[in-house]
Amino acid sequence: MIPIRDTTPSKNFPIVNNLLIGVNVVVYLIQLMHGGDLNRFIYIYGLVPARYSVDRISSYFSIGQQIFSLISFMFLHGGFLHLLGNMWSLYIFGDNVEDRMGSIRYLAFYLLCGLASGLSHLFINLDSNIPTIGASGAIAGVMGAYFLMFPGSKVLTLIPILIIPYFIEVPAFLFLGIWFVFQFLNAAGSHGNIGGIAWWAHIGGFLFGMVFLKIFGSLPSSGFTEKVRRVTERKTSHRLQVIHPSAPGDDPHLYGTIQITPFEAYTGTHKLVNIPWGFKKRLFRVAVPPGTKEGSRLRLRGEGKWTKDGTKGDLLLTVSIKDR
Repeated sequence: MIPIRDTTPSKNFPIVNNLLIGVNVVVYLIQLMHGGDLNRFIYIYGLVPARYSVDRISSYFSIGQQIFSLISFMFLHGGFLHLLGNMWSLYIFGDNVEDRMGSIRYLAFYLLCGLASGLSHLFINLDSNIPTIGASGAIAGVMGAYFLMFPGSKVLTLIPILIIPYFIEVPAFLFLGIWFVFQFLNAAGSHGNIGGIAWWAHIGGFLFGMVFLKIFGSLPSSGFTEKVRRVTERKTSHRLQVIHPSAPGDDPHLYGTIQITPFEAYTGTHKLVNIPWGFKKRLFRVAVPPGTKEGSRLRLRGEGKWTKDGTKGDLLLTVSIKDR
C-alpha cells in the first residue's frame, strides 16, 4: 500500500514541515559530495551507541560532537529511497500536525521526537558500533501525534493491481495502527538495527510523539502562533480530491460535490478527482473555470452509469465554495 495523502486539509501553509523536508534534502546532497569518505562522515554525524558507552571510543569525540550527533543523525539518510520514503511520510502527516500545533511548537516537537527515538535506540543497543541515521524516528513521532489528533481522518492509499492504479480510503487510525504493529513485530524479531533499520527508534518515536503531544497541549498558547497563522493561511484546497457519487434510481448520471476555495472560484483551478465507482477510469482531471459560482455544475460527459441501450450517462459535480 502506498499512501498518497490524508483527507484532512490543513488550513495553513506548513512552513516548518517544508523547511524540514528541504534541510533533509540538502544534507543528503552534502552526503553525496563525500564520496569515498562517506562512511567516516556518517560515523561522525550519525548516532553510534558505542560512542557513549565504550570509553575507548568516546575518548575520540568531544562533548560538543557527542551532543550534536544526537540531533544530526536524524537529518542523514542511507540512500535516495530511504530519503524519499521518509520525506513522503512527513509531507503527508506533518502539515496537519503543524497546522494544529503551530509552527514553532511543531519544530520543537519534531526535534524532541527525533531525540527521544535516538535515545530509545541507544539504550536498547548500548554497545552497538553501527551508526543509526534517518528521520524515521522523528517522523514516527509526528505519526503518533497524528494518530491522536485526527482519529476520524482517512489516508488515500494506492494499491497497484498489475498496471491498474486502485485507490482506497483507509482510516488513519487503522493505517497507522498497522504501521506500528509492523514496526513492533520487526523489532521483536531482530537484534538492534541489523538489516539497517532501527525498529526500536521507530517505536520510541511513535510512543514519545503521543506523550509529547499531551505535554505540548497543556502549555499556554502565545500570540506569535496566531500571527504566523494569519500569514500562512492557505488560499487553495487539495489538488487531489476523493468524491463519493450518488446514483438515484434509474438516473444514468452520477452526482457528486467538488470543493474549492473563494480564491480558486475567482481565479479558476484544476483538480484531480478520484471517483470510487466501478473499476475503470477512476481518476479524472477537472477544470474549474474562473468566476465559478456556488452551486455551479461541472459535467464530465460519458462518466456516468451504463444504460440498457449501451450508452453512458454523465458525471455531474456540484461546486461547493468554502474557506479553508
